[in-house]
Amino acid sequence: MLRTAILILSGNAAKSALLFGRNLVIARLIPVADYGVAATFAMIMGIIEMASTLELHQQIVQSKRGDDPEFQATLQGFQVLRGLVGALLLVAAAGPIANFLDIPEAAPAYRWLALVPFLTALQHFDIHRFQRSGRYRPMLLTGTLSALGALLAVWPLMMMFGDWRVALWAHILMAGFGVLVSHVLSERPYRLALNPQVMRESLRFGGPLLANAVLIYLVFQGDKIIVGRVSGMEALAIFAMGTALTLTPALIAANSVRNFFLPKLSATHAMGETETHRHLFLASIEAAMFAGGLLLLGTLLFGKPLVLGLLGQDYAALIPLLVPFAAFSAAYGIRTAPSIAALSVGETSNGLWGSLPRVALLPISYLVLTQTGSFHAVIWLGVLGEVAGISLSLVRLRKVMQLPPMIASILTTCLAAITVAAIHYLPLSGWPFMAAGYLIAIGLIAIQFASMRDLRRYFGSKLPGSA
Repeated sequence: MLRTAILILSGNAAKSALLFGRNLVIARLIPVADYGVAATFAMIMGIIEMASTLELHQQIVQSKRGDDPEFQATLQGFQVLRGLVGALLLVAAAGPIANFLDIPEAAPAYRWLALVPFLTALQHFDIHRFQRSGRYRPMLLTGTLSALGALLAVWPLMMMFGDWRVALWAHILMAGFGVLVSHVLSERPYRLALNPQVMRESLRFGGPLLANAVLIYLVFQGDKIIVGRVSGMEALAIFAMGTALTLTPALIAANSVRNFFLPKLSATHAMGETETHRHLFLASIEAAMFAGGLLLLGTLLFGKPLVLGLLGQDYAALIPLLVPFAAFSAAYGIRTAPSIAALSVGETSNGLWGSLPRVALLPISYLVLTQTGSFHAVIWLGVLGEVAGISLSLVRLRKVMQLPPMIASILTTCLAAITVAAIHYLPLSGWPFMAAGYLIAIGLIAIQFASMRDLRRYFGSKLPGSA
């Protein structure tokens, strides 16, 4: 089990590291304001993904019919239809979006960006079906090799364009590489079908996920939209880079937890192994909590030299914001665990409920930014929303399963997070005081891990379902 977990983690980490490396290279090569424009591409793609999200690739993992070739062909056909609709929506909305962000010159780029959702929809679903039998490499290789291709393309693109168009074509090339690799690694012939009954079932499955996608988009991009609209492209560049630096490792952990635990949670639920299912959920949320603790600790210890070393003085304004950004990203990663458990029993609305508190605070974030200009306040409002979302997700999860006791893990996680934030804000001058603060933080993360018995026992093969 540990070997499989390491494979998934390393695969997700490799893809995310390559994407992050691509963004860093682009940020170093183009002006800060141009990177702000480039950051809007991710915001725009998020709108399209949000508007057409049905999690069809998750259905082939979760559904009892996931190995049926006809079911797969229908999901692939529906995915292509979804991608085509998304592309047409982006072409139509490109002008209004560019005008809203006060960068009308970017409208043609947004229309070219419409190629991305269509190309992505052409991926072969075999790479997701393989997860049902514990074969994760094709999915991981598809993401990793496409990200590598996009990274290698940055320098030639820079020679051709020299501005934010580098990011545009890197997005398009990555989508194309992803399609190519997924088909090379597939086993079944690629077929498309449109079975109305399966499509209706997919809509029922994906309907709550679509609503959740709207909220997830606002969770990830709402603050960026506010910052770009209120503070301009240079401020957006700083804010977007802070999000990328901390959210990238959080998403690596969250995706690894989902990829590793969802098939096992779904299988134990299908077999009626209620107690094993509860222990697996506890191990999964403890993994998310521990990952969040490590993210906070790593940001505290290495955030400043990382920013200065990778990005230079142009991004020095980001340094005081790193720990707040890490707190937000850690909280989001933890919130995904209850949604994974809920999805394993066919409940797809958990993530939607968990996103509501975060989204509800966005108007307050807008008012705070317009009145004070403080990024700190905006980010901590986001943290508050995520913590409230974790609580609401757990309350909703109780409706579909009995929750295991997790008070020790929650308390040690909260203690570690509060301590890291306090060390960040306290005026600790001189190495003795700073070293003492860092040692306290490290000790609390160790205590946090020690409190997570189910996580440790699972990877020690002493927990039911770990064999």
